[in-house]
Amino acid sequence: MSAPELDSLKSELIDAIERAATLGALEEVRVAALGKKGRVSELMQGLGALPPEERRSYGQAVNSLKESVAAALEARRAVLAREATAEKLALERADVTLPVREGPLAEGRIHPVSQVTDEITEIFADMGFAIAEGPDIETDFNNFTALNIPPEHPARQDHDTFYFAEAPDGSRPVLRTHTSPVQIRTMLREKPPLRIIAPGRVYRCDSDQTHTPMFHQVEGLVIDEETHLGHLKWVLEEFCKAFFEVPEVKMRFRASHFPFTEPSMEVDIGYAKVGEEIRIGEGDRWLEILGCGMVHPNVLKNVGLDPDRYQGFAFGLGIDRIAMLKYGMPDLRAFFAGDLRWLTHYGFPPLAIPTLAGGLS
Repeated sequence: MSAPELDSLKSELIDAIERAATLGALEEVRVAALGKKGRVSELMQGLGALPPEERRSYGQAVNSLKESVAAALEARRAVLAREATAEKLALERADVTLPVREGPLAEGRIHPVSQVTDEITEIFADMGFAIAEGPDIETDFNNFTALNIPPEHPARQDHDTFYFAEAPDGSRPVLRTHTSPVQIRTMLREKPPLRIIAPGRVYRCDSDQTHTPMFHQVEGLVIDEETHLGHLKWVLEEFCKAFFEVPEVKMRFRASHFPFTEPSMEVDIGYAKVGEEIRIGEGDRWLEILGCGMVHPNVLKNVGLDPDRYQGFAFGLGIDRIAMLKYGMPDLRAFFAGDLRWLTHYGFPPLAIPTLAGGLS
């Protein structure tokens, strides 16, 4: 290539560099000129074919072209980089006059079920109860048979209970219908004296304003050689006073029937309704809140305990329902609807940790 042709190529490449509007376009020009197969690189590769007397002068001319193109590329890259930075800053600028969001510690909310569960465990832990847990998928023995629930009992039917497919051995696992299987597991694993509560999810085929297919329950169990109904009554009264944060409560125990306790009772708590507000510990109205009783001797036999030596009591209540009662939530289905507006209204601040000393609510 002659000297005029090299000058023409230089002008062409520098003009293309100046026209490049973005860093991407400039990179394309660089590759076309100085890349492995670029126009200037091809000229350098052709030096070996020239006569020795022309090679030196031609090489110097091509090197000069390469340096000029490289310098033009670097100068244009600097200009485009400044423009790109300025454009980015203009798009990403912060308006410091806008209010600052308070952040997750202020905006986040603890679900009422979690909060009330913490309140319950705080109260019973103060009474010396341990927390026990078990799986949501249970055996028929732990969920029914060990609890003295006969085969013909309605609770065993498919319209009340969620069953899994039959196992090869003929058994049918079940989604636990109460947390009582945790009591069975604890009694099989540990020896008396026992004092536990078992909070957790339970499952039943039911759905309306006050029932959902999955809900939360807490059950309590005490087993030793001396426990009697007076102890049960005291525990429940102290729990209700602490949970509803009132100095006194009125409670009545009505005879009932549960397969796993004998005698069995349902417990009502006195309240007054002032407008739309329910006030626990006042008035002459009654509201059922839980079931309880002395552990049936057959249950003790099923877990290998001597009913002539050991006795105890058990009780159970719905966590969701007492949360509704305490905090005035009208519909149980909203607990599981995932509505952020509902959670913002009824939820609790992340650092509102319930303690008996500082107050539960």
